[in-house]
Amino acid sequence: MTKIAITGASGRYGRLATDRLIAAGRAHELVLITRTPPKLAERAKSGCEVRYGDFDKPESLLASISGAEKMLLISGTRVGARLRQHGAAIDAATAAGVRHVVYTSFVNVDRVNFAFVALDHRETENLIRASGMAFTFLRDAHYADAMIVNAGPGFIASGIWLTSTRGGREAMVWRDDCVDCAVAALTQPGHENKCYPITGPRRESFAEVAAMLSEIGGHPIRLVETDDEGMYAHFDALGIPREPVDDQTVAGIPWNSHDMVSFERAIREGFLDICTDDVERLTGRKARSVRQMIEANVSLLRSAKS
Repeated sequence: MTKIAITGASGRYGRLATDRLIAAGRAHELVLITRTPPKLAERAKSGCEVRYGDFDKPESLLASISGAEKMLLISGTRVGARLRQHGAAIDAATAAGVRHVVYTSFVNVDRVNFAFVALDHRETENLIRASGMAFTFLRDAHYADAMIVNAGPGFIASGIWLTSTRGGREAMVWRDDCVDCAVAALTQPGHENKCYPITGPRRESFAEVAAMLSEIGGHPIRLVETDDEGMYAHFDALGIPREPVDDQTVAGIPWNSHDMVSFERAIREGFLDICTDDVERLTGRKARSVRQMIEANVSLLRSAKS
């Protein structure tokens, strides 16, 4: 029996991946690594092995990964400050004898991408390559969930979507589709030493997405263009920190403004303008669209104005 370690197993992505693997009858193959094991008590009852492990305490990681042959390395949440964390996990996996790492990376990290998020991922990929372990890099596009479910209600409530993307396009992807790709890479043969850009089915600008939100959500949203300084001022006014802070969410937004402003610049400069069929290649079904996500969350979006 091949043991699969999952880091960040109590987070959103980790829980979704674990649930799919349990449903596939693989509970007893899973080693779930988390800073907060009590949060995964129900997964332990399902047959998973839950172990304490903390990216910020490297000494905890070797024991938590021990015995696993594969590892799903879910990137940490401290955008711009997580390379040390990832490096500790990679070192521990190498020492524990892990043979194959599936890593949740980001699109176009092998180019000079302006997004802060890309630097973390590019250097993490380099560390994994240097480790000698087999790898699968799932280079996930921007989550549609972030802009529709997290930020969408705010856009509808205010009637304004402030952006500095200036018509740049990206193919936003459902987080669920990314998770399905990770499960496929962990459980199917033939994905070792490959990179997959995981995107939605269509390139769209924020103006096009705002138009869909207005149409389906039932309330008009006006896209307002600004520059990087205007975006910083907007996020400062919301109380969003410029540097990463663990487990902090402000107005439904869990990131830091250095991350988000650089992300918008990357969209503006064309670094996220990529669309592939790799969701279908890995899962056997087509990627779901931004419009489908809006339709799936129409009640939430319409209630934002009430």
